[in-house]
Amino acid sequence: MNLILFYITYPIIWLISILPMRILYIISDFLFVLVYHIIGYRKDVILGNISTALPEKSNKEKELIAKKFYKHFTDMVVESLKSFTISEKEILKRYQYKNPELVNKYVKQGKSIALVSAHLANWEWSTSLPLVIKGNVFGAYNKLRNETFEDKLKSTREKFGVVGSRTSDFVNFIKDKFNNNIQGSYILLSDQSPMIPKTFHWAEFFGVKVPVHTGAEMLAKKYDLVVINYRAKKIKRGYYETDFELITEDPKKIKNYDITEKFLKITEKNVKEQPEFYLWSHKRFKHKDKFEEWQEIMKSKQQTKS
Repeated sequence: MNLILFYITYPIIWLISILPMRILYIISDFLFVLVYHIIGYRKDVILGNISTALPEKSNKEKELIAKKFYKHFTDMVVESLKSFTISEKEILKRYQYKNPELVNKYVKQGKSIALVSAHLANWEWSTSLPLVIKGNVFGAYNKLRNETFEDKLKSTREKFGVVGSRTSDFVNFIKDKFNNNIQGSYILLSDQSPMIPKTFHWAEFFGVKVPVHTGAEMLAKKYDLVVINYRAKKIKRGYYETDFELITEDPKKIKNYDITEKFLKITEKNVKEQPEFYLWSHKRFKHKDKFEEWQEIMKSKQQTKS
């Protein structure tokens, strides 16, 4: 059944993806009307997140940010579809990198790198990173129910040189690379909410105490990875500029969780510059009232170990 579904849907996706961007943005305009005005996709979640993160904004400003987010969100949908057939020339024209020499300096030194980022502007087109970064570039992807479509999506994300691994296997994937002395840069999107039982640390994000992903920091400390944040900034419709910012080149000397907290502060700053382009539809603050519950889980785990 999954195979039949793939052969029905993929040709449609491919035909859409070969359309010129100006036509795709007409489709995006239609989707915006559908998603924003008719369906109201996750409107309560989006407005709730904006209100929590940006309480200083007026209700009118929050509603405008939400509306602009929907506009960008539907643009992201068609831009993601374009990924299936976009050429190297076009993606480098539309997704430019300001200072990849920062990353390449450490690659030249023989260092492996944790490239941390957030769901801001267009993160899907960062699969073009190998076009400007020397050496191996590795990334994680989520498992799909339809394995045939998962394979096709994986090959699309790898066409510019990223080597992908399922998120669930990514820690072992990195371990295998280091055991075999394979240097690389690892793409790690680290801004979303972890599950409570898998949380190691809580931190303030937009002034709210929430559970945070610490995997990038833990891997950096274990394998001595240089930690570099990369941020995509939207210049205009269909055009982005990405820059790199060093967090640390010596993670083992940094106090536990300081790398994670610095990443969160950088993300906050970047989101506040262009709040309409952050992924507000994700329930980022859903666990904000569960700190005591988490403490009880941690106590239970400690008792089980002892």
